[in-house]
Amino acid sequence: MMTDLQAVGGMKKLNNSNYNTWSTCMMSYMQGQDMWEVVKGSEVTQLEAKDANGTLEKWKIKAGKAMLALKTTVKEDVLEHIRDASTPKQAWDTFTKLFLKKNDTRL
Repeated sequence: MMTDLQAVGGMKKLNNSNYNTWSTCMMSYMQGQDMWEVVKGSEVTQLEAKDANGTLEKWKIKAGKAMLALKTTVKEDVLEHIRDASTPKQAWDTFTKLFLKKNDTRL
């Protein structure tokens, strides 16, 4: 997993002024790692616990990887905002609410 994150490592960490750039790069990274469906929330989280295909387990693994990517590509003060997020979608939505309007007004 650490080698996967090195692709993101060259990217500037999310701060108060680079949300648009960060989110664009992060979205591409997540799509490339097959995690974007988990982040945007279109993969169901309330799956049957006794799922024969292991779909829930696969979702948890993807969600864990996505959360790691999100948490390691943001500045520490930004990380505080998603410390209690339970899903990647929750974390992503938090960043969107926090930064989207703030950044768009500067353009």
